[in-house]
Amino acid sequence: MAVSRDSLLHAAAVFLGRQPTATMDEIAAAVGVSRATLHRHFVGRAALIEALTMLAVRNMESALAGARLTEDSATDALERLVGACEPIADQLVLIYTQYQNLDLPQTLEGFSGVEGQITALFARGQKSGQFRTDLTAVWLTEAFFSLVTGAAWAIQTGRVARRDFSHMIASLMLHGVDTP
Repeated sequence: MAVSRDSLLHAAAVFLGRQPTATMDEIAAAVGVSRATLHRHFVGRAALIEALTMLAVRNMESALAGARLTEDSATDALERLVGACEPIADQLVLIYTQYQNLDLPQTLEGFSGVEGQITALFARGQKSGQFRTDLTAVWLTEAFFSLVTGAAWAIQTGRVARRDFSHMIASLMLHGVDTP
């Protein structure tokens, strides 16, 4: 049975999100293919990481477009963004944990664009009085990515239910740890 490149990428993203230093042998075993099959698709670990990060950036750009960050209130846009990130959270874990180690100009540029759009959403919410202003929009962006990747990790390890993803993140972003 042929294995598609996309299915390999998705499975590898999930595994590498938990084991970021895994070897190609370990990745192949985790995704259920031989090392030869993995190498037919990706000539080495660097090629796999590049493909994964480029896919994550493309998927995140699509999520941003679908979330319509400049429409409606900043609060509504943030809730849409959280929901749009849920299906690609495993990929975001990988790119967020590997971001500082990347030396791929196209991916770095793409992810910087993603970060910029999210930061602009937080700045818009601050300007309109919907989001707190004692923390910078850049910090709120970092907190957002940390919550998304933390929720994905907690779901992968069975500590929280997948159905709670959007509520957990949006609630914490919008209300902090105050009593609702």
